[in-house]
Amino acid sequence: MGQFQAFVGVNFWDALFVLLNTLTIFFVAKKFLFGPVMKIIADRQKEIDDMYEAAGAAKESAAALETEYKQKLSVAAETSERMVKEAVARGQSREEEIIRQANREADAIRDKAAADIAQEKKKAINDAKDEISEMALAIAGKVVGRELNAADQASLLDHFIEELGEQA
Repeated sequence: MGQFQAFVGVNFWDALFVLLNTLTIFFVAKKFLFGPVMKIIADRQKEIDDMYEAAGAAKESAAALETEYKQKLSVAAETSERMVKEAVARGQSREEEIIRQANREADAIRDKAAADIAQEKKKAINDAKDEISEMALAIAGKVVGRELNAADQASLLDHFIEELGEQA
């Protein structure tokens, strides 16, 4: 049992030496290891915090830009829609103006054609009257058997034209 007691027993000087060695290692490690490691960890944490802050700012900026772009897109869509409506309105207005102008021109052409027809009809009637009056004078001259003087011709011609006008 002596060996076991020596093996398990605690020597005061050995325990004190182990305690002093442990404290020395702890203080040396604290001074040269824990301090710089904690500084590195603190610096790294600060970098991470700065990155999160920058990411948050970038996210806010992106959200603001997205809102701005959506607003600009909405304004552009409204503007383009308004421009299309205005163009359609102008096109319809122009179409109506062209139709009105074409109708006016068609009316003018019809009126001119009607006037030309009336004039040609009047001319044809006058030409026919002239020919008929010449034939009537010739027939009347043969029937009467003599030459008619100018006054007789004029009165006969007027009488004949009046009768012709009443029949027409």
